[in-house]
Amino acid sequence: MTTASIPKNSLAKTVAIAVAGTSIEWYDFFLYGTAAALVFPKLFFAADLPPLVALLAAFSTFAVGFIARPVGGIVFGHFGDRFGRKRALIAALITMGLATTLIGLLPTYAMAGPLAPLMLVLLRFAQGLAIGGQWGGAILLIVETAPKGQRGYYGSFAQAGITIGVVLANLVFLLANAYLSPEDFLSWGWRVPFLTSVLLIVIAIYIHFRLEETPLFRELQKRTAPVTEVGGRPAAGPAEGKVVSRSPVIEALQLYPKQIILIAGAFMALQVTFYILLTFVIAYGSSTTGLGLSRTAMLIAVMIGAALMAPAVIIGGAISDKFGRRGIYLAGAVFLGIWSFVFFPLLETKSFLWIVVAVSGGFIGVGVMYGPQGAFIAETFATKVRYSGASLGYQLGAIIGGAFAPFIATALLAQFEDTFAIAVYMFLACLVTIGCVLALDETYQKDLD
Repeated sequence: MTTASIPKNSLAKTVAIAVAGTSIEWYDFFLYGTAAALVFPKLFFAADLPPLVALLAAFSTFAVGFIARPVGGIVFGHFGDRFGRKRALIAALITMGLATTLIGLLPTYAMAGPLAPLMLVLLRFAQGLAIGGQWGGAILLIVETAPKGQRGYYGSFAQAGITIGVVLANLVFLLANAYLSPEDFLSWGWRVPFLTSVLLIVIAIYIHFRLEETPLFRELQKRTAPVTEVGGRPAAGPAEGKVVSRSPVIEALQLYPKQIILIAGAFMALQVTFYILLTFVIAYGSSTTGLGLSRTAMLIAVMIGAALMAPAVIIGGAISDKFGRRGIYLAGAVFLGIWSFVFFPLLETKSFLWIVVAVSGGFIGVGVMYGPQGAFIAETFATKVRYSGASLGYQLGAIIGGAFAPFIATALLAQFEDTFAIAVYMFLACLVTIGCVLALDETYQKDLD
């Protein structure tokens, strides 16, 4: 069965389930980012730390999740290329659901001392492992099932799940902030959003019983025999007509080293901008050392911007099916480079309207790039190493772009006492992205079969 012959109802079910899993998985991951800005500096570090130092420490634990993402990409990429996209996605969802639920049960620094931040870091690492494997599984389930001329459009729905995760993560904190006193919120209210992550395990079980493997992977299984070595030599030759498979991660690195590095670099502008919008802006806007605005106002602004990002993702993916992935991606990077110098002056008006405009403009620029990205990356690699290659490129980009963006932005603000340096940092990330995308090949007309 080719991708063109997949029934529409089967494709729609695959898209719906992948979007649900992606939304809640990223909700879990972003929940930590919001908590790192609002809660963790007060609860998981010594009380005598200056507020700025505690915030930097919390953002450092936030970065641990990104450091784990390439490791998760390697582990789940190998598993997904060997045993299937569906199985790898299920394993990633369960890992994330367990890790996030356990964060909601952690003792604070006042209860456990230094063990509290240590356990927080370990569970954040587990979150990173899970997200490192989840993205490739969700994207490939859709892209390898979608018709050739609509891979960008359908793939963008999994990407849009990320924006749903952002909205949900901010919404739960907004509701908690509205209905709980500050004391109750810090005492127990912050735990509730983390405990709801047990839903991911339920979704994983549903996927196990209701979702089929992609046609391309099923075809690959028919043609591939695993290598079995005894004393350095194959114990048995592959069946006639079959291709011998080696480690997909190693093979991806051997076949596509340039593409993996360029994909990572192409992710810079998107990641740096996105995590400054998502995490740093809330801390900067609501702190007394920043703009001194209400936490509620900043959460609402981020939530509005993320909601507007969703249609931008879908539109960007759909347009890329007609005109190519690279042009749309480059347009988004150029826009973000310009917006870097518009963004902070708008924030510093302290007007809620202009803050929403500033944040929304950034999120829309990110969305235009994010829409075609899933198909763009997946189309770069052959089926036998697609999960590994796509995950490695994507997650390496997440480290160099997103892992330390809130930390670097906070440090630049502390050093220069001005946001212009952060704008330059964002602009330079856009230049890196533009150079890397120009060096990549166009893929939208590629035949994945």
